[in-house]
Amino acid sequence: MSDQSSYRHIVSTRASVRVAVAVARAAATLAALGAAVLLPAAVAPTASATDGGTAAGPLAAAPLAAAPPAVPRAVRVPQSARVPRTAPVRQAWPAEGVQPQRPLQPVREPVQEAVAFQAARAAAGSPTVWDRIAMCESSGNWHINTGNGYYGGLQFWQPTWEQFGGLAYARRADLAEPAEQIAVAEEVLKVQGWDAWPVCAKRQGLTGRNHIVHTVRSGETLSGIARSYATPGGWQQLYRLNKAVIGPDPDRLIPGTVLTVN
Repeated sequence: MSDQSSYRHIVSTRASVRVAVAVARAAATLAALGAAVLLPAAVAPTASATDGGTAAGPLAAAPLAAAPPAVPRAVRVPQSARVPRTAPVRQAWPAEGVQPQRPLQPVREPVQEAVAFQAARAAAGSPTVWDRIAMCESSGNWHINTGNGYYGGLQFWQPTWEQFGGLAYARRADLAEPAEQIAVAEEVLKVQGWDAWPVCAKRQGLTGRNHIVHTVRSGETLSGIARSYATPGGWQQLYRLNKAVIGPDPDRLIPGTVLTVN
């Protein structure tokens, strides 16, 4: 072989090597990105039987890159196997734009019964002793507040109202119901007698501890009231004193009835 032919062979071989290296680098880059690359047969010749399985060319064939795993397709669930969706249940009340009412306050039945009973007696022309005292003290205005330091129909002095339990009903007597004022007045009566209303009680012929009265409340009995006031003769004497207002049945007490205790 001439020198010129040898030089051409060397140049051709070097060019082939450069091309093979460039292709190999490109294949490695693509393989890193997850693409499958197959080297051309002219650049990466197959192995021959004479060289024991090694590549005859300057660069062995590059292995095939692993294909990315297949993405599973979404499985459609048959309509019959689907779980039905439950629609939210809307409340029928309160309607939109309507504010629910506030819960009703508990009704004080004993007080209402007492007020109704006293109103019925007053309408019938037979006011109770407390109605007469109130008419004298405040012209019958149970919610009067003149600013003189005395309040309500029976003109309670504020310390007296507080001392005898009035705050359980209202912070002042004029803010309490008539039956509530009477309940406090009877607690005062047990301790001070009629002298707590010196002018108006005297006009009714009531002085000291004579003719102490008690207004029946819901659930009370004659025996319980007699024990409360230590009435001599017990409930029988209490019934004899008040048979005209109680009626023929001593076990039937109407709330609001005013009983004479002694």
